[in-house]
Amino acid sequence: MEQISEILFICVVMPMIPMLFVLPDKKSRLFVGYLMIGALICLIAGALNVLMLNLFKGDTLYVTTTITPITEEVLKAIPVLYLAIFFTDERETLLSASFALGVGFAILEDAVILVQNQQSVSIGWAFARVIGAALMHGACTSTIGMGMSYINKRRKLFFCGTFALLITAILFHATFNVLVQSSYRIVAFILPMSLYLPVIIAQMRRRKKRKKEIKNEK
Repeated sequence: MEQISEILFICVVMPMIPMLFVLPDKKSRLFVGYLMIGALICLIAGALNVLMLNLFKGDTLYVTTTITPITEEVLKAIPVLYLAIFFTDERETLLSASFALGVGFAILEDAVILVQNQQSVSIGWAFARVIGAALMHGACTSTIGMGMSYINKRRKLFFCGTFALLITAILFHATFNVLVQSSYRIVAFILPMSLYLPVIIAQMRRRKKRKKEIKNEK
């Protein structure tokens, strides 16, 4: 069981590699690629988290509420910043790619937890992980991606803006981890959804508006 994370990465994520050569357009390959990168970052973060647990003598509560939000969000932000700085500042592309990265992270994380605790998990647990942890990881990373689409156009804000976005993601992640281990667990599952739904509604309205503009042009 020592290499369970690596085994699950090979079984769950690596079969996606052939898809990169089949998908017809660059955006599809970008999103699948960032989904895979998210899982790879989960693998790296998992190894760091084990080191931190050993360093702090197995104090899970302290590590998960203080250390892992920092390490995980910093690691997840790196590919998003790379995409934003060197390739595009298009909002939808950054939002989609960063959310895919967060979901990829959550997929491998959930798979590892499932295998390690298969005797105690349930269907309810699975839905809770989707609504809670998966959306939390996606929301934290996409906050940075969406924010970078604005910051890239205002270079004077780059350093302070990037730092502010990273701190926002870390605090959101830490708040979720604190709540999920408290008697207010239900609030932890509502929190990511409260951030996710307004963004989706705004995106749907924007797409409808764009479709109308295209029809009017024709």
